[in-house]
Amino acid sequence: MLTAATTALLSFATSQSFANNDLPDLGTAAVNTFSLEKEMQYGDAYMRVIRSSAPVLNDPVLSQYITELGNKLVAHATGVKTPFYFFMLRNDEINAFAFFGGHVGVHTGLFLNADSESELASVLAHEITHVTQRHLARSLEAQEKTAPATVAGMLGAILLTIAAPQAGMAALATTQALATQAKINYTRQHEKEADRIGMQILVDAGFDPEAAGDFFGKLASRYRFTTTPPQMLLTHPLPESRISEARNRANQYPHRFVPDNLNYQLAKARIQVRFSNYSDEMALSLFEKQLNRNSYAFESAALYGKALALLRLKRAKEAEVIIDKLLTRDANNLFYLDTKADLLLERKDYAGAKALLEQQRQLKPTSQVINANLANVYIEAGEAAKAIPVLEDMVFLDKQNPLPYEMMTQVYRQTGNQALEHFASAESMALAADYKGAVDQLNFAYRFTKDDPLQLARIEARIRQFREAEKALDALK
Repeated sequence: MLTAATTALLSFATSQSFANNDLPDLGTAAVNTFSLEKEMQYGDAYMRVIRSSAPVLNDPVLSQYITELGNKLVAHATGVKTPFYFFMLRNDEINAFAFFGGHVGVHTGLFLNADSESELASVLAHEITHVTQRHLARSLEAQEKTAPATVAGMLGAILLTIAAPQAGMAALATTQALATQAKINYTRQHEKEADRIGMQILVDAGFDPEAAGDFFGKLASRYRFTTTPPQMLLTHPLPESRISEARNRANQYPHRFVPDNLNYQLAKARIQVRFSNYSDEMALSLFEKQLNRNSYAFESAALYGKALALLRLKRAKEAEVIIDKLLTRDANNLFYLDTKADLLLERKDYAGAKALLEQQRQLKPTSQVINANLANVYIEAGEAAKAIPVLEDMVFLDKQNPLPYEMMTQVYRQTGNQALEHFASAESMALAADYKGAVDQLNFAYRFTKDDPLQLARIEARIRQFREAEKALDALK
């Protein structure tokens, strides 16, 4: 809302391939007509600053899961005018938010509190609707007609608040943006529209329509008497009328049993072990209790969580017994394969890891999970040059992902190519809006580039582009 964009973005204060020269042309801070092109430009800029200031997860398994779930919902949405980009933040707060250009962020805390994939999907469908209906842009356009300077100042203050909280809050005060926010928050009509259309997306995508009301009701009940409700209840108020409307709306659809998704429970287990406040011992105890009491949604998910906890406790042999058992049930499951690769690396079985992942790459050539793991195995095995085409494929498939650039930096360091090491580092920095650092890295790359006029010209062009992008970003602050 502006609550999904501004409020959520303010709470953060609490890819391009080498050949891709597209950088956001932000223009001036004035809103004027908030075109789709301008939405994309602002969304790209915000996302870069978020990467530099918020705990964005670069976990290929979870990233692929949330992207596939989000895209499944988007496939049943109408009025889709921009690409969608789903990402996750390590944050125990229960929240999800959407902002310009189809960006949808999901806190890990949402997984910790949703009991099923349908509940998670109901939240995503709501946020997707805010994007497809352009609620934020429409609200800003309406406000711009009466106070263009205030809205322009507020947009810059939002971005500055992400990057420098104290300076950003000062800017918000001086532009009276806090007062403006109250005026341009999503209207009650927008919220109802997101609930109504989101419910239709949820049903059309094959999820349980009752999940929205169930999740809303559960949150409202759990936090009814707390003085500090979770972020999601601040940005998505849940009066009883809204909960009852969600339940009444669900009753308009034929009742159907929608079984939960194993991969959702695997993702939840992964977050509980690796990205929550559980200690390793607490995580192990949690899944052992589930298994002893048969109190799990899926036995396989409880076993997977136990294996992850054992691995973190350096009990790799016990963990591998469990993962091997799970692979006999589903030999192509990406959650199990990712952990199996970790286990093989743990005992330095590089040949076994390469054989496993190279075979899987034949089956799933576009899987970021398989590609990231295979590239990592090549690096760990001292065969870094083999990782280059794999990482180039990753960049081609997801130009916003900094992980392949970070790995490329390792690869070129290992292979002794200092020019490309600095070039890769520059691209990674640019994705986090560190244009000064990126230009410094490109200057190093220039010094190490010899007898290659094409590469020198490419570096010079990239330096110009980064400097222009930095100026455009500064113009928003």
